[in-house]
Amino acid sequence: MIYPSIDKLLNIVDSKYQLVYISARRSKEIARTGHLQMPINKYISKKNIGRALEELAEGYIKVKK
Repeated sequence: MIYPSIDKLLNIVDSKYQLVYISARRSKEIARTGHLQMPINKYISKKNIGRALEELAEGYIKVKK
């Protein structure tokens, strides 16, 4: 996976495990509801997991610390 980079995402979340948990949860929510945070043409990825990571990188998903 090239975009978004793991380094950029790890600046947002504390650990790789938390990154996996957040992105998997959001990906399942996208699959269940079909609701996307950004316009469909703004996404680079076609898969829900990539879209969840893009939303996290763009700041649409807020991480509680």
